[in-house]
Amino acid sequence: MSRPDLLMAPIVAAVMASNAAINAKAGPIGYALLLASAVALHYHRRAPRLVLAATTGFGLAYVLAVEPEIVATVPAMIALSSVVRIGERPVAAGSALTLIVGMVAANLLAGQPALTAVKGGGLVMGWYVAAMAMGVALRQADDRATEAERTREEAALRRAEQERLHIARELHDTLTHAISVIKVQAGVAVHLAKKRGEEVPATLLTIQEASGEAMRELRATLEALRDETVALARLPGLVERTRAGGQDVRLTVGGKPRPLPEEVEQAAYRIVQEALTNVTKHAGERAAADVVVSYGSAELVLQVDDDGPGESLTVPGVGLTGMRERVSALGGTLAVGPRPGGGFSVRAELPA
Repeated sequence: MSRPDLLMAPIVAAVMASNAAINAKAGPIGYALLLASAVALHYHRRAPRLVLAATTGFGLAYVLAVEPEIVATVPAMIALSSVVRIGERPVAAGSALTLIVGMVAANLLAGQPALTAVKGGGLVMGWYVAAMAMGVALRQADDRATEAERTREEAALRRAEQERLHIARELHDTLTHAISVIKVQAGVAVHLAKKRGEEVPATLLTIQEASGEAMRELRATLEALRDETVALARLPGLVERTRAGGQDVRLTVGGKPRPLPEEVEQAAYRIVQEALTNVTKHAGERAAADVVVSYGSAELVLQVDDDGPGESLTVPGVGLTGMRERVSALGGTLAVGPRPGGGFSVRAELPA
């Protein structure tokens, strides 16, 4: 709570008590009502509707039982602004109308003529309308602040997107060209060696294979940089592309699919993507893989199993490290390793 809020209740209590002392009509009950109203005002931000009801009741009791003094309803005016600020205008209007009617009734009980009593109610109505107008102004200020914050976030996202595209272009212009040259030259050298009937050096074949693998991984990296908007709805397409590459992959979805937080959807997609990449790289062309996505009430479980040689991934690489980082960032758990019956398994549990 801010310092002005901490000081508001004692200051309002002091003003009301001073006014009551000058009029010398309050008595113990009157001072108790004023004190209770000021204490309730301390919570006007946490529970504005409840505080408005309390301050309206205390103010109404004071003007009817003690004297028709508008100062006794100052806490209710402040609560009116708070309630309008959160968008509850009908509630505020009902409270203001109650106080106006109560003030007219108090004037009549004090012996004032009917016309004078009604005029007095009209005069105090201006104060309550002003309090509600203050609430409207505060709400508009809050809306402008929220809009400004949203605009700043959108600008930051645009800058991040532009930076990703810039990195992707730089990688494409430099690394892709260099690796392509290496791959082409290695391919030409292999072709010439075979044409002359010479034995192709093992290092040359390794360079050709490694450059091709580097091109594929670089292409995947560029795709990720250019498109961070991924979701679980795109998993079937990912599985189909893996199948088109010659891998036998099956996708099973359990539970009731539903939209999840964006960061969970992105992490889940990337984990499955990396797991299938590892299957392609390490399990062999004849290996089959099962992708299971299970929607639980509080978690999303991803499991990718293959029947290839699981021992080939006993040393964690960059891909598995990236998986672990994504899962840890979301507070989930990750289990990877060889399967007892052969093959490799990746299991991730993400809070959903």
